[in-house]
Amino acid sequence: MRDFQGRILYVGKAKVLANRVRSYFRGRPSNPKVAALVQRIADLEYIVTDSEVEALILESNLIKEHRPRYNVDLKDDKRYPYLKVTLNETFPRAFVTRRYQSDGARYYGPYTNAGALRTTLEVLRKVFPLRTCKFNPPETRGVRECLNYHLGNCSGPCFGHISREDYQGMLREVLQFLDGKTENIEQRLQERMQKASLELEFELAARCRDQLAAVRKVSERQKMYDLAGSDADILASAVDGHDACVVILKVRGGKLLGSEHRMLRNTLGEPPSSVLNAFIGRNYLGDRDYPGTVYLGQEIEDREIYETLLSRRAGRKVHLLVPERGEKARLARMAEKNSQLLLEEVILHRQQARQRVPEALLGLQNTLRLPRLPRLIVCFDVSNIQGAYPVAAMSCFRNGKPLKNGYRRFRIRQTEGQDDFAMIHEAVGRYFERVAAGEIESPQLVVIDGGKGQLGAALEALAEIELEAPPLVALAKKEEELYLPGEPEPFALSRRSEALRLLQCIRDEAHRFAVGYHRNVRKKQTMRSALEDIPGIGPARTRALIAEFGSPAAAARAGEERLAEVRGISPLMARKIIGHIREVEGNA
Repeated sequence: MRDFQGRILYVGKAKVLANRVRSYFRGRPSNPKVAALVQRIADLEYIVTDSEVEALILESNLIKEHRPRYNVDLKDDKRYPYLKVTLNETFPRAFVTRRYQSDGARYYGPYTNAGALRTTLEVLRKVFPLRTCKFNPPETRGVRECLNYHLGNCSGPCFGHISREDYQGMLREVLQFLDGKTENIEQRLQERMQKASLELEFELAARCRDQLAAVRKVSERQKMYDLAGSDADILASAVDGHDACVVILKVRGGKLLGSEHRMLRNTLGEPPSSVLNAFIGRNYLGDRDYPGTVYLGQEIEDREIYETLLSRRAGRKVHLLVPERGEKARLARMAEKNSQLLLEEVILHRQQARQRVPEALLGLQNTLRLPRLPRLIVCFDVSNIQGAYPVAAMSCFRNGKPLKNGYRRFRIRQTEGQDDFAMIHEAVGRYFERVAAGEIESPQLVVIDGGKGQLGAALEALAEIELEAPPLVALAKKEEELYLPGEPEPFALSRRSEALRLLQCIRDEAHRFAVGYHRNVRKKQTMRSALEDIPGIGPARTRALIAEFGSPAAAARAGEERLAEVRGISPLMARKIIGHIREVEGNA
């Protein structure tokens, strides 16, 4: 479904397309999100597939590609970490990665808690001394054994300190550990500790003791359930307004090894079953190790299609079931309760964040008599040397903290000579032209670095744009006086005022940003002019030399042969460049 401008609003699938489309336009939709969608629909496109499974895959791909406004969407696109075991290497390693590849390695995850994953990896390396280097033994290796080997954290396969057979045996235990099967590992460590103690090898016994304690600590976190030692995922969802949360409980070998959760948005009016159905299509069908059974907290529309698709991807039968009683139903209810609690926690934190207002913002609102709390504040400053290399810069603060992606820089092009007022006029005008066009958000307060003259120039720029001017204030450096529009005299705040400190911080950030930009422009133009003074060196060769060396002095130090490697520079020209630069440096 597209709007009048051709933008994709919604992607869906249907067995009978006419019935599905008709359902949107029959009567007034009870779902407010659907009602808003219908008002914007201007065109429909359709693609015919050979099966429902193909339609499901296509729908998922199109949503991921175009991110339509009215489809249920994941809250963020960050890649969650995996624990990767490189089974495709002669001596495998285990490490954290955020990139899933079909390269023969085994991946565990994804995990939403990266800290817990790294803790697990730390325990793993403490018990099993797998190699951590990026060499490919025995073909390649370092000059000598690494520090991890000398600390007992690596078995040293690079230098033949462990055979391939013994290493593979250790690797099998690693995979058992990651699968939650720790009983054999605990027994082996217990026996090794007792044997070392009897042989008076107390250092080895202490190491085995620490390893055993680490394994038991991980094992204690795993709650047992009577699922006959099977592997399963339990999925459930909760919805509250525009937000939703889906929880995945991971049971392996009958043990609950952990949980994952994903936050979703744009779910207004959607029941939990629809959210769960959309989540499986958007997120759960990615590359992962599917268990034999997936238990769902609610019945979903496409359960049979997903079951077919998961079985095809796993290469074996994968069942999607909705348990009604027993231990599995209790786990499904537990997953649903967790999703509700997590969703409530996220919403509560969001509300608390909105309620937390820095004291400085409240002080500014009261002092400057602002109609709204100044959550978004911008500040303009200019920098030049007697009118040369003029630039302007703008800092941006949201909720009292720097918003770095809101900072802006301006090359002053319409002002000649030393005229700070005209420079402020140009910078403010160019920025608020974009505000008037709706490209960027309008601030609740504009700060000008300067006095009454700079403030007047900014007001003139806003008047020319015919934009309703946001509140303005100018902050003069010497006495830290404030100038307000329409006020004949400045006034000062207490030096201990949080509001003044915030204004100073915003002003200093704008000044720092402007001076840094001016320095870069001056340096670049100085280098460019020094090179262009050389006969035969034009703009193209100048750009090539600056890109390669950064400065004329660096180009001279590089030598004739290195200069001659730059495109367009002959050996004769290289000799001329070095001679000219050295002559200039000598005269200086």
